[in-house]
Amino acid sequence: MEIEVIVQNEQDARIAEKAGADRLELVATMEEGGLTPNLRVIEQVLASVNVPVFVMVRPHSRHFCYRGADLEVIKETLSVVTNCQADGIVFGCLNEKKEVDVPVLETVLSLKGDLKMTFHRAFDEVMDQTAAYQTLCRYSSRIERILTSGGAEKAGDALDQLEHLIALSKEARGPAIMVGSGLHPQTFTAIHKRLKAEAYHFGSGVRIHQSFNKTIDPSPIEWLKEIETD
Repeated sequence: MEIEVIVQNEQDARIAEKAGADRLELVATMEEGGLTPNLRVIEQVLASVNVPVFVMVRPHSRHFCYRGADLEVIKETLSVVTNCQADGIVFGCLNEKKEVDVPVLETVLSLKGDLKMTFHRAFDEVMDQTAAYQTLCRYSSRIERILTSGGAEKAGDALDQLEHLIALSKEARGPAIMVGSGLHPQTFTAIHKRLKAEAYHFGSGVRIHQSFNKTIDPSPIEWLKEIETD
C-alpha cells in the first residue's frame, strides 16, 4: 500500500518523507484545488528529498479543457519539469463532452519524456468513468495511476464506484486506482478494509488542524505506515 501526500513547499516535503510517505504530489494554490508550483519551489523540493516527487501540471482552476494559450503554458511547464528531473507529473484533461481529451492527452504524453504520470481528479468530472478508464487503458504503459474519489466529493461517499474501478483496473491490468479526497486517519481503516486499494492520496487529512494553511503533521502518516506493516 502506497501513501502519497500533497506538499506545497520544502518544509512539507521533508516532514512527509521523514514520516514515511512513499510519494509526494507537489502543488501550489490549494485553495483552487492545486495548480502548478513555480520553478523555485520545484527545485527546492526536489533537492530536499529522495522519495518520488510528482509535479502538478495545471495552469488554472477554471476547467480541464485546454486549448490555445492554456496548451502552450502546459507545454512550457512540461519542459521545466523535465529539465528539473522530477519523477513524474500529475495531469488531466477533458473535452467539452466531459470525456478524456485524447488529442491533448497524446500531446502531453509525447512531451513528457521519461516522466511518469498520474491522471488526476479531472477523472471525477467525466460523464462515464468506466468509459474514461477504458480510454486511459490505451496508454497504460505511460500512465501509471488515476487519482479518483469515485466521482464523489469525498472518497468515502463513493465506495461502490471505487470498488468497481479497482476491480476494473485489475481485470484490465491498466493504470492503478489511487483513492483520494476527504481521507482522514479516523475513517481510513474502514475504507481500506473494504477497498484494499494499492495507493491512497492524503491532503488536509494529514495536516495540523486539517488545514492547508498549516504544515504537515507527521503522526497520521506514521500511523498509516504502521497499518501497512501490521
